[in-house]
Amino acid sequence: MMEENLRLVDILIELLDARIPLSSKNPDIDGLAQNKHRITVLNKSDLADPAANEAWRRYFEGLGHQVVCANSVAGKGLDEIVKSAYELMAEKIARQKARGRINVPIRAMIVGIPNVGKSTIINKYAKKQVCKVADRPGVTRGKQWIKIRADFELLDTPGILWPKFDNPDVGRRLAYTGAIRDEVVDLQNLAADLIDDLQTIHPNGIKARYGVDFNDTPEQTLLDIANARGFRTHGGEPDAKRAAIILIDEFRAGLLGRITLEKLIDLEENVNENAD
Repeated sequence: MMEENLRLVDILIELLDARIPLSSKNPDIDGLAQNKHRITVLNKSDLADPAANEAWRRYFEGLGHQVVCANSVAGKGLDEIVKSAYELMAEKIARQKARGRINVPIRAMIVGIPNVGKSTIINKYAKKQVCKVADRPGVTRGKQWIKIRADFELLDTPGILWPKFDNPDVGRRLAYTGAIRDEVVDLQNLAADLIDDLQTIHPNGIKARYGVDFNDTPEQTLLDIANARGFRTHGGEPDAKRAAIILIDEFRAGLLGRITLEKLIDLEENVNENAD
């Protein structure tokens, strides 16, 4: 559907989760979007490390994309997306007007994985709820055109995940951020994996939030968090499941700090692995 409808638009706007730019990028998009103007939106940038945001901005600009760091909930970056679209289309609009065409509409397709904030952005533009919004993936089910301005239309598409993750780290990071439904994930194992990653990436977040140090194993650290919060099962044992839910929710809300799980070095490692 995306390949078919790309013929209708001038620009592809791709939303990425700024905390996981690699894992939230559909690997098929680049092939589908050849010869289209590109705007890459690093959404949820308010939850990501500012230095990493700038590094990823420079990376995607190096690929020839316009890049916007956005916070869809607060509406930050939305004007910049529109401005970038007009800049990309300025030459074509000028040519069309020189031929006597007064109204030259801009048409863009907006794409992204589930729960990355597409519907929130569109509703901010439209100043009313034209798209369903929920804090879970898979709410938008079909395509729809949304008029943002008299000469600017957006084609919204469902958030989709590609059929197979070649790297298991991708699936895990998508689960951390809520792109994969919690109902199909073992949250205790996921929380243990998150603790393991945070020990390397953002070691101060756990202690600052829960007052506990990293223990010998992520599972034990999760029990320490349960004890620190007073979470108990009916039998009086530390409630690791409840601690896991709280940890994941608070990570997603940015309460453990501004964390980027993927750095540019991860991209270089992926390239080297593929070359091998």
